Amino acid sequence: MTIFCSHCHRPLQAEMSCLPRRGKQAPSALKPFRSTKSASKARRDQINVELQALRSLLPISAREKERLSYLHTMALVCLRLRGAQLFPPDSAPPAGPALGAELLSLLPGFLLVLSANGKLAYISENVAQVLGLSVVQLLAQGDTVFDILDGRAHEDVRKKLLLAQEEPGREVTFVSEMCTSKAFRLQHGGNRAVAVHGRFTALRWPASPSTTAFLALCTPVARLPADSDAGSQDDLFQSTHILDMTFTDVTESVTYHLGYRREELIGQSWYSLLHPEDADLAAAQHRAVGESLGAGAAGGAAVLRVLRRDRTWAWLRVSARRDGGGRSITCTSRCLR
Repeated sequence: MTIFCSHCHRPLQAEMSCLPRRGKQAPSALKPFRSTKSASKARRDQINVELQALRSLLPISAREKERLSYLHTMALVCLRLRGAQLFPPDSAPPAGPALGAELLSLLPGFLLVLSANGKLAYISENVAQVLGLSVVQLLAQGDTVFDILDGRAHEDVRKKLLLAQEEPGREVTFVSEMCTSKAFRLQHGGNRAVAVHGRFTALRWPASPSTTAFLALCTPVARLPADSDAGSQDDLFQSTHILDMTFTDVTESVTYHLGYRREELIGQSWYSLLHPEDADLAAAQHRAVGESLGAGAAGGAAVLRVLRRDRTWAWLRVSARRDGGGRSITCTSRCLR
């Protein structure tokens, strides 16, 4: 019985003529490999060309452009694109960049603009004076506000931003440590505490998430002292509370910081002095102390606003722990400047 070749349908004796010679590969087998490799290289080359073109358009110095990695280039481009979406070129104020730089030098801090989902949309150039990092260096941390804040403040900041978003125009404030340069940390012993004060504003109508931004001024405050810091005793007072945070005693120095006499506070609730926006944060600290067992158990530190007797707000860093065999809570409050 004659067997026929499956390729050319000729008798088997002639089958070898239709197959590649030994040691050689069919040209058709090489084409997909060459095509894939060259296409991949072409794509990389095209991406490099596009990135170089984008880098050339960035409004930064030639020296900074040379130092940009591809990752930093994309981060800076995304920042500019989000800013352009919120502030289209045709809606820009008549004042030019030079005037903007002069105004920035007069501010006590730097300007920060966030999109509705917390993405960084604008950081003023004078951020380097506060954090020791340029805009490009700060973007290396990430592209959201949470990437540049201390991790312990994330939940509180989310709540504040959600509150501000639900009530456009309402001003909110939070204090958190922000990322700084290594040189800054070595010189000052840690990152810098910054007070962020801002609100969500509709930049164009009709208002929508794409046209609404959180505009804030970020001003540095005194370094948040460590719980074990024995210095600057003039900046603190201590108070004792029963487990529901009613005052049972407070040091006389409270008069200097808050204006109240000791007798006025005894019997009052700690919560009656707190800023409404900080009540949740204080309650979380209270629960942490309450759930701890035994004397000396601490609930961590929180930065809170407390009402002075003259109806202004004082920023305090409050550390709490259980004392008296677990039957009372002692708070150490440091006044921040």
